[in-house]
Amino acid sequence: MLIATKQIRGCSIEGPEDGVGTVKDLLFDGRHWIVRYLEVDTDGWLSGRRVILSPQVIRSADYASQRLGARLTREQVENAPPLESDMPLSRRKEIEMAQYFAWEVYWANLEPAQAESDPDLHAAGTVTGCRVAASDGEIGYVADFIIDDADLAGPPWEIRYLVIDTGNWLPGRHVLIPPLWTDAVDWESRHVRLDLVRKTIEHSPEYDPATPINRQYEEMFFDYYGRPVYWRPVEHGV
Repeated sequence: MLIATKQIRGCSIEGPEDGVGTVKDLLFDGRHWIVRYLEVDTDGWLSGRRVILSPQVIRSADYASQRLGARLTREQVENAPPLESDMPLSRRKEIEMAQYFAWEVYWANLEPAQAESDPDLHAAGTVTGCRVAASDGEIGYVADFIIDDADLAGPPWEIRYLVIDTGNWLPGRHVLIPPLWTDAVDWESRHVRLDLVRKTIEHSPEYDPATPINRQYEEMFFDYYGRPVYWRPVEHGV
């Protein structure tokens, strides 16, 4: 299912026995645009502790009522390896958490250099507001992200689209851009550059944040840009 991050933030995480907390933010891998962890506010029952959980623990979702069903208890969360509240997550700490929670490790399929390095994680909430430019000028800023939770069937939660508010350039308009179409991202200066020109983006299918994204819209979207859709395998030699 395609869902905006603003609809995931604030969702309660409910275990089989009791509530664990609410989703505060999403931490994504800046190299691969995949959500690696949910940052959780424990609503006071575990004060003073930073808590992050892999999307692997989520087994059901009712975004309309902001409820996520999970396969873990408060006791499991309380006894988990502690996290430094003011430091980036290290690979060493990821290994500790994966072993404790019996999570599948995502870095097993990465290139050796990336698998051994610390994760390049960014909070979706802090990236919101980054300026976005086409190859020939500014177009607006990142207003949100669209996440594909793969219907909670096991694959990773991927960031399918950046939601871009075109600001003063095209007032009152939003457009979608897949993150793989970015040409460069400077996390420190909070700036994203796209491999597209302004004119192409100007006439692209408009996105309405109040309307769920369906496959018909996506077909029209990729057809407009003349690029292959992500849900079909690429046929080589054709």
